[in-house]
Amino acid sequence: MTPELQSRAESLAESILKNLDYVGVLAIELFELNGRLLANEIAPRVHNSGHWTIEGAETSQFENHLRAVLGWPLGSTAARGHCAMLNLIGQTPDRQELLSIPGAHNHLYGKSSAPGRKY
Repeated sequence: MTPELQSRAESLAESILKNLDYVGVLAIELFELNGRLLANEIAPRVHNSGHWTIEGAETSQFENHLRAVLGWPLGSTAARGHCAMLNLIGQTPDRQELLSIPGAHNHLYGKSSAPGRKY
């Protein structure tokens, strides 16, 4: 990602938010193709791409969404350190084995796999 492309993505997001007079978390999924940004998805809600913030950020996207809607000051979104998030599709690993990894957290949302949904 170049600084110019990052700046363009931020400008696009800001324009969308202002034009919608939006309050709260809005996820905008962009793809880069030959130096251009293409919008794939706009989700007007907290989004699975930010679930890492539950343990990995000073203030999670869930808490900041509520703060924004209630007109409260937003919390810092700074990362608490290094973290990673994996979206598991289909079969999930053994929970005990997964949680034996130091610092690991497990969030299952009760979704079942569906043909053609995700690969």
